[in-house]
Amino acid sequence: MRIASLVPSATEALFALGFGDQVVAVTHECDHPVEALRLPRLTRSVLPTGLEPEEVDARVREITGRGEALYELDEPALADLEPDLIVTQALCAVCAVSYEDVRAVAGRLASRPGVISLDPKRLGQVLDDLVTLAGACGDRERGVELRARLEDRLGRLRKAVSGALRPRVLALEWLDPPYVGGHWVPEMIEVAGGTGVAGQAGVDSRTASWDELAGAAAEVVVAMPCGLYVDEAAEQALARIERLEGLGALRLVAVDAAGSFSRPGPRLVDGAELLGHILHPDRVGEPEGLGWRELAPAAGRTY
Repeated sequence: MRIASLVPSATEALFALGFGDQVVAVTHECDHPVEALRLPRLTRSVLPTGLEPEEVDARVREITGRGEALYELDEPALADLEPDLIVTQALCAVCAVSYEDVRAVAGRLASRPGVISLDPKRLGQVLDDLVTLAGACGDRERGVELRARLEDRLGRLRKAVSGALRPRVLALEWLDPPYVGGHWVPEMIEVAGGTGVAGQAGVDSRTASWDELAGAAAEVVVAMPCGLYVDEAAEQALARIERLEGLGALRLVAVDAAGSFSRPGPRLVDGAELLGHILHPDRVGEPEGLGWRELAPAAGRTY
């Protein structure tokens, strides 16, 4: 089977399921695993590079408000690859090529590929999608086995933090304007032994005022700007440190959102384990290979 992946989380899932050798092309944002970096890129963003977070938000609102797409798909290149299956999503217009555009393009291809859209909103649905994806690739059992392994890790994490005091955690999926993490993020916080504030599981991430966020009385603020890695997340957090300090939390942490929080794939379990370590280092060991930073926003102040 020849598979074109048009969303990074699907690329990660396909490789984790053992179908990486059947993936013939990916998106411009697919950077995990390293094997994906060698594959042809089928998409590009229409946003210019170098924008500040508030400029990104404004430009996204402007473009989507006109009913236009944020990503362009290279249809001729896709046609040349003759895919049998295209994997995409319709959950978020900011995250990938429009689902309607993908369906329209697929209908014009001579290979007549099947199209599968993965649109989970809850952590359990992310795991279920692994089974769905594996079935679409012809071996459902691979998905069943991977889901079972990931569920086992989540179960062990829950057991490790059972009975511990649960700090109040605010997850910020964007910093200017502030977006509160929704979808699967509140469940990740719960599994890791925290109590999520402001965000709601299974519901879209939303904007909030700084006053509202201060009223949430968070003890730990986790900066996880969507699609960014830890260095850029920390840089953006420190650039807005007065706002973040005003929330009154005891700790401020920046994490790899792109690696472990933004993409609804297998690495969300890694992210949950990282949160477990951040919140309960005496109970949960530090996972290997995950970027995170404890930030000290003011001189002489330790977090």
